Amino acid sequence: MKRAHLYILRCADGTLYTGIAADVEQRVDLHNRGRGAKYTRSRAPVAVVYREGPMSRSRALRRECEVKRLTRAQKQALIAGRLSRPRPR
Repeated sequence: MKRAHLYILRCADGTLYTGIAADVEQRVDLHNRGRGAKYTRSRAPVAVVYREGPMSRSRALRRECEVKRLTRAQKQALIAGRLSRPRPR
């Protein structure tokens, strides 16, 4: 079973980016070299501010959708540890 991590990045302009990766450090390096997501290309450097995992890739994709639906304030609460994450099913 493939394993993945959910991560949230803080971009240089202060925005937050959510994604999944098997190797978060390698993925962040790609983002910072302009080879990651189109969104982060003009917002580098980026830094990891939150991560969850490892979990199955399908669970990571579901969790990514959940986190992307959160408001900015809710994401900041999650990063700060004030918003609990739901238990995996």
